[in-house]
Amino acid sequence: MRVGGEVGAALRLGSGCRIALVSTGPQLVRPSAAQERNWLPVALAAAIVVAVASGLLIFLEHGKRGPAVTPISAPTDPYAANLPIGGLAMSESSNLAGGKVTYLDGRIVNQGSRIVTGVTVQVLFRDPAHEVAQNETQPLKIIRTREPYIDVEPLSAAPLQPGGQADFRLIFDSVARDWDGAFPEVRIVHVNLK
Repeated sequence: MRVGGEVGAALRLGSGCRIALVSTGPQLVRPSAAQERNWLPVALAAAIVVAVASGLLIFLEHGKRGPAVTPISAPTDPYAANLPIGGLAMSESSNLAGGKVTYLDGRIVNQGSRIVTGVTVQVLFRDPAHEVAQNETQPLKIIRTREPYIDVEPLSAAPLQPGGQADFRLIFDSVARDWDGAFPEVRIVHVNLK
């Protein structure tokens, strides 16, 4: 009797039982039939990633509005005569993106009889020909703390009482390249009073 050989070979035992032998060829396990890949989970995961990224981008861009612009000919607020601004100082720092941030610090005094809860200023940077190179309008933010770094808050968080004064900081993410380097003109265009 011969043992081994092809698939289907059998070994006969004395009592008439027949035992099939396993193939001795190179392929011991039959290959399974090719399965079709289910792309649904991959497509759902990709759609979720795209939706989250889009939502995050929209959320971040929503808070980044361009600087507000008030016409140069806009009148100053009537109460502005009671709010002299002085002690202007400028500084710069680098941000993590490699750009420069420009700061304009100063002091505002309330010489009027009303409580000031908000001030909007127009800042005009001029070029060497004394033309307006940059025109920005932003709320005046007062300096809350100076250590360990300068932190600002809206004027509404600590209203300016009659006879009171406060240090402020205006922040500019960029300044026009043709700015002449002189102090910008700061005009009070709107005042919120209590």
